[in-house]
Amino acid sequence: MYHYRECGLRNVWLANGYEDHATPYGSGVSIHDVEGLHREIARGLVAKVGKLTGAELRFLRQEMRLSQAKLAAILGNEAQTVALWEKRGQQPKMADRFIRAIYREQIEGNAHIIQMIERMIDRDLGETEPRLTLQQDGDKWRFAA
Repeated sequence: MYHYRECGLRNVWLANGYEDHATPYGSGVSIHDVEGLHREIARGLVAKVGKLTGAELRFLRQEMRLSQAKLAAILGNEAQTVALWEKRGQQPKMADRFIRAIYREQIEGNAHIIQMIERMIDRDLGETEPRLTLQQDGDKWRFAA
C-alpha cells in the first residue's frame, strides 16, 4: 500500500497502480494514470457525506483548473474568502454543494451551469446587459439564435 500524500489529501492510499523504483536521490514512486486517479478521487469527494474539508475543497478546485479568484467570482465571493475556506474548511453549506455540482457538471461534459454563471459574472463586472431577441416560430415564441 502506498500513502498518496502528493495529492494534498491525508487519507488517500493506493492498493496498486504504482511502482517503487530507485533514483539517484533515494527511493521513488511512479503513479500510473495520475489523471484517472485524480478524477476518481474527485468523484469520491463529490459523493461523500458531510462537508468537504479545506484540503478536499482545494483538491476539487485545482482539478477544475480554477484559481481561488475564479472560483470566488463564480460563487460571488472574494478570493481571500476561498483561501480561508481552504485553510479552515468552513465554507457555507451552499458553497460546498455548489462546488460539488460544478465539478460534476464539468467532468460529465455538460457546462450549462458554468456558462450561465460566467454570463452573470460578466454582467456583474459592468458589461452591458445582453439583448433578448425573440422570434415567433409557428405558434410559439422562441429566443432567436
